[in-house]
Amino acid sequence: MQHHEIVDTLSRVSTATITTVLLKKGLRNSWIRGSAPLRVGQPRIVGPAFTLRFVPMREDLASPASWSSPTSTRAAVEAMPEGAVVVTDAVGAKDAGIFGDLLCARMKKRGVAGLVTDGVVRDAVGIRATGLDVWAAGIAAPPAVASLSFVGWQETIGCGGVAIVPGDFVVADDDGAVIIPAALLDEVVAIAPEQEREEAWIFDEIKKGIALPGLYPMNEETRKRYQTGDQEAR
Repeated sequence: MQHHEIVDTLSRVSTATITTVLLKKGLRNSWIRGSAPLRVGQPRIVGPAFTLRFVPMREDLASPASWSSPTSTRAAVEAMPEGAVVVTDAVGAKDAGIFGDLLCARMKKRGVAGLVTDGVVRDAVGIRATGLDVWAAGIAAPPAVASLSFVGWQETIGCGGVAIVPGDFVVADDDGAVIIPAALLDEVVAIAPEQEREEAWIFDEIKKGIALPGLYPMNEETRKRYQTGDQEAR
């Protein structure tokens, strides 16, 4: 399946559905803890993970001078490809913003799909003005060097208790951000839309007053009724 087809399919599937599909595949740990939409009404985003990693601050590594280092967030931003979802391991730190409005504006200009982190951001008003969709654990005024040291990009990281490998797919919506391992991507893309259709049908049945036993999950009789209605709709 082409990249644009994958993005198009997953953009119509909720993170709640994806976590259930992954659970059935044996993956229980796919949802990034502590990362929520920065603003109400952000659209669902989908894209391959571009990873960044911070470690706890060490004075000789974290200073304003580090902003001009070859290993800097500034250099990392210039390596971000269009359509990527930037996933940043900030070790859950909530007392320093990993990105502000200037870097987010540049990310938006480069066509980055969005930013997901277990840390926080700064310059909240300015970030919202850039139009970059952000999932974070909150907002803080101090810069990242106040408590974090940036050490690299495009390596395996841990973010919100989840392991992320560059190229894994990320889906983020109002329920947070979910990671789909690259090796399972084709299966999830094939299965998830059908589960979404099933649950939409079940929801309609609930609104009609149908009781849950035998409906959710479907028993054999209910599934036949669903399949008959699905075929008629097609």
